[in-house]
Amino acid sequence: MDKKELIKGKNILITGGTGTVAYGLIKEILKYGPSSIRILSNDENGLFEYRTKFKNHHELRYLIGDVRDRKRLDRSMTDIHLVLHTAALKHVWLCEYNPTEAIQTNILGIMNIIDASIKHEVEQVIFTSSDKAVNPSNVMGTTKLLGEKLITSANFAKGKARTRFSSVRFGNILGSRGSVVPLFRQQILSGEQVSITDKNMTRFVLTLQGAVELILDSATKAVGGETFILKMDVINVLDLYEAMVDILTPKEVLSKGRPKPKVIGRQPGEKLYEELMTMEELPRTKVLPGMFMVLPEGYKDYQALDYSKYDKYPRCKKVYRSDTQNALSRTAIKKLLNSGNIFDGPE
Repeated sequence: MDKKELIKGKNILITGGTGTVAYGLIKEILKYGPSSIRILSNDENGLFEYRTKFKNHHELRYLIGDVRDRKRLDRSMTDIHLVLHTAALKHVWLCEYNPTEAIQTNILGIMNIIDASIKHEVEQVIFTSSDKAVNPSNVMGTTKLLGEKLITSANFAKGKARTRFSSVRFGNILGSRGSVVPLFRQQILSGEQVSITDKNMTRFVLTLQGAVELILDSATKAVGGETFILKMDVINVLDLYEAMVDILTPKEVLSKGRPKPKVIGRQPGEKLYEELMTMEELPRTKVLPGMFMVLPEGYKDYQALDYSKYDKYPRCKKVYRSDTQNALSRTAIKKLLNSGNIFDGPE
């Protein structure tokens, strides 16, 4: 299956529809002729702005709602073929202080997605997870891990329903709303001292287009139960800061001395590094072109799903951690930042 076959003439539901990833998905999906795209979001103003941005696309439907609301989600699923589930509470420190709210959205919301998808015989559900789900040290990562487990188990508890459930796992999207790039940019341009958590902190990063491609490519491949992981670049937070200073600070200012960042220490729940998979997942992780794919635990016991098409791919031989991979140089980071609209995020 290719992207055209996945999308053309189909009804698609995108949850968290006004977020960065959803915005990128909408723009890409529109290229392939969907019958309709239902954009579900609790962000009223964001939906209002979309109507202007996409004023020439009458296939879009703007739905105010929340994945916590089972009845609203149930109505949203009627005649849907593909669900792209991007809705989440994603800020680590906010989830640490509001764990019950994170559970409501990131866990119970997924349970609602699963139930409604099975009821309405949706063809496929793709859940957007995070590398923070790997050996999680915080509430947000823990909820994402449980979300992955729920999505995988749905394939084996759905009875005769046709729905296929899979997950994608990726790192930090450069320039996304609420991420470090727009924060650093605002602080640098305003002349503030930039706050960095730890000079040794590293992260897996990707562009918005990379995230969109991972989600849609995974959807074309998925049998059900897999977790797809993009092969991503690594950056050191200090190098990111220095690269942004080079780009955004006038040369005459830099000639008087480089500004120094303020180290504020790790925030609640933050890790110094991230991982793409666990040691336990390694024996069932395959290396596909441009991505890794983790087969569900105990997949050999489930005869209803045929994973034999993955037999030709080699098994991954090592766990990928952001602190043990070669990080991008400052020059490479500047090139990445200057490509596309990363500084400004979504249009």
